[in-house]
Amino acid sequence: MNPVQIAVNAVGGQTAAAKICGLSVVAVHKWYAKGRLPRTEYTKKTNYAGLLADAAKGQFTAEWLLGAANPDKV
Repeated sequence: MNPVQIAVNAVGGQTAAAKICGLSVVAVHKWYAKGRLPRTEYTKKTNYAGLLADAAKGQFTAEWLLGAANPDKV
């Protein structure tokens, strides 16, 4: 299981994650399948990792998710 799947499952699934982030389920599904957050998370234009971490109530931190789901990681 990739880090995005862990985070999405922790908040109740793709539909719940989409609602939390104000996005479509299709957008969240792309992250889920790729295991990566969008680049906008790393340019500080969005804060989806923070929103998901808050909703997960301590199951993971935004910092962990940002590090583990970084699209620049090899």
